[in-house]
Amino acid sequence: MPLVLAAHRPVRSRMSADELSHLHLLEHAQVDIEGRMPWSSNATFLCNLSVEGEHVGQAIYKPLRGERPLWDFEPGLYRREVAAYLLSEAMGLGIVPPTVVRNGPLGDGSLQWFIDADHQQHYFTLYENRPDLHEAMQAFAVFDFVANNTDRKSGHILIDGNDRLWGIDHGVCFSADFKLRTVVWEFADQPIPAHLVAAASSVADAPPLTVAALLADDEVEAMQERAQWLVEHPVFPADPSGRRYPWPLV
Repeated sequence: MPLVLAAHRPVRSRMSADELSHLHLLEHAQVDIEGRMPWSSNATFLCNLSVEGEHVGQAIYKPLRGERPLWDFEPGLYRREVAAYLLSEAMGLGIVPPTVVRNGPLGDGSLQWFIDADHQQHYFTLYENRPDLHEAMQAFAVFDFVANNTDRKSGHILIDGNDRLWGIDHGVCFSADFKLRTVVWEFADQPIPAHLVAAASSVADAPPLTVAALLADDEVEAMQERAQWLVEHPVFPADPSGRRYPWPLV
């Protein structure tokens, strides 16, 4: 199947001024490590961002130097973090915090805007206690299938102070082999809403160049095929095996 790439996609219309500002700061602000994040399999750092000595925000930094070797993913997981953000934007979902490639204190890595979240809340607690968020959660099911997310733990879905949901930790996405592992199965076999089918269709028609530039050719082709499958079968995928869960679950 010939692979057709989209040379240009407009930024989603609902991207806020704050998000545009966050991208600019991630790309240009001074980056200083505050400390290492606990419970991360790869070296992950909370960083302070400053401009001319003034604190302007915080970010999560994942340098190439801190990655543990994996048998099924080439070094450079940080590029997949950035590709996930770009895919979320290309699909019009806006569920991954602004993320850029940045040469930081420990060399090249991903730099992602820090989400100030209540970490006692995650997918399981939110699904149970916040039915008003179920529609927003469906976007993660579609995104994770297209991105082939191998590690959507419950704690990888955050809620900020404005009740907006965010997905984090996408370093093991986009394998050419189907490796989906997620906790988001509650919508299985339900019809996918039209706006999410349209989101998948945007990738099925032509994967964006910005994402393709960060992945191998076979990974881009597989991503497009997964998106096409969703468009042709517009119901949320199911897991009859009961084995497609990450571990630990949270």
